[in-house]
Amino acid sequence: MTMMREFPAPPRAAEFSELVSKKVEEAKASGGTRETVTVDVNGQQIHVEVIDLPLSSLFYNPSTHRIRAQRSHNPQRDAALEKDPWSAESQDYLQFLLMASPENPNLRDKDFDVLQESLKQFGQNDPGLVTRHGVLVNGNTRAAALRELRARSMRVGVLPASLTWAEINAVELSLQLRKDHRRDYSYINRLIAMEEQAGLGRTPEQIAKDFRIQVRTYHQERWILSTIRELNERSRTGGGNGLRLVDWEGAQERLKELHRLYVKLETVDRDQAEVLKELRLAAILLNFSKTDVRHINEDFLKAGLQERLHMGGSQAAQPQSVSIPGLGLEVPAASSAVAEARAMNDEILRSAAVVRSDTPEIGDGPKAAAQDAIDGVKQAFDVAIEAAGRNARLRKRKQMAPARLAEACVSIDQCVSDLVQARTSRSLDEEAFDDAVVKLRSSLLKLAQQAGRGLPQPGDGVSWLLEAVSAEGSR
Repeated sequence: MTMMREFPAPPRAAEFSELVSKKVEEAKASGGTRETVTVDVNGQQIHVEVIDLPLSSLFYNPSTHRIRAQRSHNPQRDAALEKDPWSAESQDYLQFLLMASPENPNLRDKDFDVLQESLKQFGQNDPGLVTRHGVLVNGNTRAAALRELRARSMRVGVLPASLTWAEINAVELSLQLRKDHRRDYSYINRLIAMEEQAGLGRTPEQIAKDFRIQVRTYHQERWILSTIRELNERSRTGGGNGLRLVDWEGAQERLKELHRLYVKLETVDRDQAEVLKELRLAAILLNFSKTDVRHINEDFLKAGLQERLHMGGSQAAQPQSVSIPGLGLEVPAASSAVAEARAMNDEILRSAAVVRSDTPEIGDGPKAAAQDAIDGVKQAFDVAIEAAGRNARLRKRKQMAPARLAEACVSIDQCVSDLVQARTSRSLDEEAFDDAVVKLRSSLLKLAQQAGRGLPQPGDGVSWLLEAVSAEGSR
């Protein structure tokens, strides 16, 4: 889908443009206090007139950043929208998406209801923004809410007639990225907006500054969107059905944690990083929680838990190298473990694409078979992740006693410093201090009793503790 195309003018564009010009001139000639809105156009701040326009004559923006990812919810309706963005069917689809939950467009967005209630009680506080042809650049969601409330008109600022669609998109993005904007784009739509800005030739530093993030976060976001697009392509079945961008809404934190783990491991063991990447992406797609997904780490592989996911089932021989056409070069092929992880994930991706598709041609039979496949692999993941959780809890218990003792040492070191200061200022409560030392002696005796059990050859630290307690007992 090309987002930076120049859309044709909507129906009755010339007639509407004439109405807009007339209303703008009337506002200028009224002599009263004129309302304007400030807009950033090509780096220049301009003030545009605000007027009332009939809601029935306004068009939703087919290129709005707010629902870029959500347009993929229904590929057929999206294709029709791309072909004719101004038809009643296309405009209805845009209104449906503006009212829908970003993560699941089949559900109504609770934030939309909050906005609608605010408009009902207090009216429109801030003006929207339109082109001379009546296309909403800012305020699409407000227009949808006002239409449901049966409002007749909407206050809007009017952009200069000379703007291109690329400039219109940039204006909308600049308004969205203002610090005082109340409602952010959904996660995937932010990623798409960054990708669009990069396509316009802007540097990572410029884009990061606009989105108020660090440059390394920008690179992380680009990696995540690239990975999502790759997975969506891998999920396509023979009929062309595949996962959609909207299917990854809600996975923000899990995807970010995956990237951090991947970057950490890639330079040390590329194959291990790739296997864990495939396993974590599969778990994310299967809707495992962030806590569960975290258990898929280096220890997960060391414990051989991936074997519970039937990753060793493929008997196909793996090539030792891969030729690069045109260069006469060969590079090492992915290891067997990586190939098996990708093959398993491909099956999950294709099954998930069938289950989540709204295409009626797929039929109930294939959907039921795909759901059975998803349920089976999810059960295998459940078992493996549960085992990883048990192992993690066991490791934590093993590490807890040394960690507690390390914390006690820090407290004792601080106590030495506090004791020196108290003596210098002659403010030490000697009785309270003596009582505390008696408690310390008691605690050390109990620690020695437990530390000496079952250790035929104790280390230096435990040996010292046992000797100290033995000397205490002989007194």
